[in-house]
Amino acid sequence: MAPVAPSLPAPLDTSLRDLLGDRWLRGGDARRRYGEDSSKRWAPADAVALPQDLDEVVAIVRACRAHRVPVVARGAGTSSTGAAIPYAGGVVVSFERMARILEVRVDDRQAVVQPGVLNGDLQRALAPHGLFWPPDPASADQCTVGGNIACNAGGPRAVKYGATRDNVLGLVAVTGTGEVVRVGGNTTKNATGYDLTRLLVGSEGTLALVVEATLKLAPLPTRRASLRASYADVASAGAAVARIMAQPAAPSMLEFMDAACIRLVREVGGADVADAGALLMIEADGDDETLPHVVAALERAARGDGLVELAAATDPAANEALWAARKALSPALRTIAAGKINEDVVVPVSRIPALVAGIEALARDAALPIVAFGHAGNGNLHANILFDPDDAAQSARAHAALPRLFELTLSLGGTLSGEHGVGVAKRDFMAQAFDGATLGLMRAVKDAFDPDGILNPGKVLPP
Repeated sequence: MAPVAPSLPAPLDTSLRDLLGDRWLRGGDARRRYGEDSSKRWAPADAVALPQDLDEVVAIVRACRAHRVPVVARGAGTSSTGAAIPYAGGVVVSFERMARILEVRVDDRQAVVQPGVLNGDLQRALAPHGLFWPPDPASADQCTVGGNIACNAGGPRAVKYGATRDNVLGLVAVTGTGEVVRVGGNTTKNATGYDLTRLLVGSEGTLALVVEATLKLAPLPTRRASLRASYADVASAGAAVARIMAQPAAPSMLEFMDAACIRLVREVGGADVADAGALLMIEADGDDETLPHVVAALERAARGDGLVELAAATDPAANEALWAARKALSPALRTIAAGKINEDVVVPVSRIPALVAGIEALARDAALPIVAFGHAGNGNLHANILFDPDDAAQSARAHAALPRLFELTLSLGGTLSGEHGVGVAKRDFMAQAFDGATLGLMRAVKDAFDPDGILNPGKVLPP
């Protein structure tokens, strides 16, 4: 066990221990556990605070500000970008004790929640009301709503329903000065003043600590149907994506796998899919009357040059069999490499073939497997660079490939992240994505919310 952290000012330690009691953690085990996330990075916190309400969050931030001590908000630690790691030390504020669904307003299709609510728990609570919250990251059963808000999480359903930013109506948050701000509201239309709600969503805890959120809900569809389309090459699949997204019948999911992914799910995952150059998984939702028409329209759009196989399913069991290929992917990746750099770059839909071709060339140059899959309807692909972390040469080639991946993405008119956020993993590439004037404006916004720079320092914006 590491020794108790000595670096916090004694008056701060005393005041927060008096405030929180056994919810003020200074032991080495806690400092390590709350200092790491799914990115495999870590740095020890000086202390961990477990607030139970708004007043305690305000008191923590004000006390830390008085002593210029960093404050890092934390959900469940599922970030892949190092966004919640306390590299500058200070106090990690974990919202695990603020995990209540405060209200479900069925008639207004809204829910009011605290930030520590797990996404999956929220979905299960909403289902009896015939409602759901659209953001559906793969880590839904582990990640929190607050974490989803911090990085503007998405998932497969974003193609139809939008990401987190599109499904948050209002927030209560605590700024870096310890002030409580209430932004947005509980209406689905709001043209009053600056849209600070959308500004805070995706700000990764650098502007304010979210303590309450009013969420926009959607009706649960009564039926779902799936299509699986295999293509001879990525260009044919990319043309199909463009056709699907150009016609009025919107898919609820539109997922892509490249040839390397297909080989993995066939050979390692045992999935029953055709050997092809690219694969699209397409899902539609609706009711008994509308769904057949939507599926027919999507099937027409999926057909075209390069189509190898088209399979459809309308009943739940058949749907599950079709989506087994997608679900087999992540476990298959873990069997072939202990090291993985997982990036979530985005390009315009029409540039998906160029992005995948560039990734394939990058894999050849690096002599490493790089697989691409993800949310084709948004142009948001997960590029996974696979390597052996115990092999110094492989590790060096993998990390050298990363800036080339970002350069490729930006050259295609894309951006660095679609749903994971920036954290520290992409921070130093922000100067390539934005010009100096734009970054300067972002820094001015940061200064307005957090004039002393105590909130999640070192994240998002480059030095």
